[in-house]
Amino acid sequence: MSMTEKDKEFLEKLRDLMESHYLHVELREDKPSYMVLRGTYGERIHKTFRMTRQGVRWRFQRLFNHVYVSAFSTILFIELTFGPHLREYAIRISKERYALRQDLAGAAFRSADEVRDGAGGEPADGDGT
Repeated sequence: MSMTEKDKEFLEKLRDLMESHYLHVELREDKPSYMVLRGTYGERIHKTFRMTRQGVRWRFQRLFNHVYVSAFSTILFIELTFGPHLREYAIRISKERYALRQDLAGAAFRSADEVRDGAGGEPADGDGT
C-alpha cells in the first residue's frame, strides 16, 4: 500500500499540529494494540485539514495503523525469514528513493519507481508488461 499526495499533505499538516501540541498519538493497548489520535478536534482541525473529524480519524487510522504497521510487519517477516543482514541495503535504497523524490520537489509526489523508470512509468527494461 503506497502513500498518495493527499496522504503526504495530511502527514505534514498533522506534524505541525502535533508540534504545536493540539494533537498527540497514544497507544491503545488492546489485543492487538493500535494507535489513536488525541487532542482538540475543534475548528482548527476543520480549517487545517478541510475535512470532518471522522475524515481525519479515518486517514490517521489508514496511515498509522494500516500502512505504517503493515510496513513493519513486512520487515519483521522478511527479517525472521532471511535474517537482518539485508536491512542495511533496504535502508540505503529507501534513502536514495526519498532523495530522488526530494530532487523533484516542484513536481507532484510520485513513487521512486516512477521517477527511476521515467515520466511514462514504463518499466526500465522496456518490456511494457
